[in-house]
Amino acid sequence: MNTVGQHPLQKILESRIAIIDGAMGTTIRTYNMKEADIRGDRFKDSRKDLLNNGDLFTLTQPEMIGDIHRRFLEAGADIIETNTFGATSISQSEFFVDDPREHGGRKDPAFYQKIIDDPFLNDLAWEINEQSARQCRNWADRLSNETSRQRFVAGALGPLTVSLSNSPDADDPGFRVITFDQVKSAYAHQARALIAGGADLLLIETIFDSLNAKAALVAIRDVFDQDGHELPVMISAAVGRGGETMISAQTVEAFWNAVRHAKPLSVGLNCSLGPDLMYPFLEELSEKADAAISCYPNAGLPNPLSPTGFDLEPPDMARYLGDFARGGLINIAGGCCGNTPEHIAAIAKALDGLPPRRLRADSEVESYVSESTV
Repeated sequence: MNTVGQHPLQKILESRIAIIDGAMGTTIRTYNMKEADIRGDRFKDSRKDLLNNGDLFTLTQPEMIGDIHRRFLEAGADIIETNTFGATSISQSEFFVDDPREHGGRKDPAFYQKIIDDPFLNDLAWEINEQSARQCRNWADRLSNETSRQRFVAGALGPLTVSLSNSPDADDPGFRVITFDQVKSAYAHQARALIAGGADLLLIETIFDSLNAKAALVAIRDVFDQDGHELPVMISAAVGRGGETMISAQTVEAFWNAVRHAKPLSVGLNCSLGPDLMYPFLEELSEKADAAISCYPNAGLPNPLSPTGFDLEPPDMARYLGDFARGGLINIAGGCCGNTPEHIAAIAKALDGLPPRRLRADSEVESYVSESTV
């Protein structure tokens, strides 16, 4: 097996704060794409609206997606994410398969087994993931060569439209629409395609259900073991006002304990509440974890009157992320929803020269945990 060893990004994280890109969906919005643009000729006869299926732009508007990757890299991003937030067969089924609930039925494991086995959805998911990774790879390598500064491609595995932790039926709390193995299968398919396309890292992000994340981690481990090729893994959760991951209701500390066995390159928080409310939860995670800490919050709260759909402007995000850095909390910083290349440029400038959080050894974390429980 090809093992990870010390990845080049690990060396960077020890010497400076690395920058991850901003929001693909927000930035796509600035290009004023219409339904016809995402459909192209290939999907012109689709029965459902596709405009909210941003991953599909990878196939129908590759020049636009490439331009967004270029802009984030030129803004200072060390890490760019693939445009694959919803590129599993499970998530893509929302746009291509009739919802049985509209006809008196319900979604259940039998329904999702058909999704997992569907050749069209599997081929589509593979193509989106592989092509998106190749697009990122192309632009990351171009900017690396032009600037003599290595850039990295993070294969993004986003949350699903289904939960393993909760029942959607208040009258049947034990009911789950999908099984652990079905979720694992979809994530394994996605991970293999991202690796085939040239991803440097795998990023499980915007986690709101820790059990879904566990399925993704098991899937990735299986892929590594079966295929004999291993990449570093990054993990990032979304939190609510109480510091819980939103659906599974775990605290930040409980979430870390649930995923630490995977020995991720980094663990962190993204999306969520906006940076003003994220500080205490990030501080707690930084105290507990022995991995690098990442943080890429939303640009505040949604605001339909804002050009980006969110409140905070680039200087605002730069100020908040600068506070995180001066507090010694982060190794990787960037932005989620509402963050354009201009936001990332401001963040990169604000963090330039600020030291990264010191990476902690297992023994230090165990000592901290022991002392804090006395």
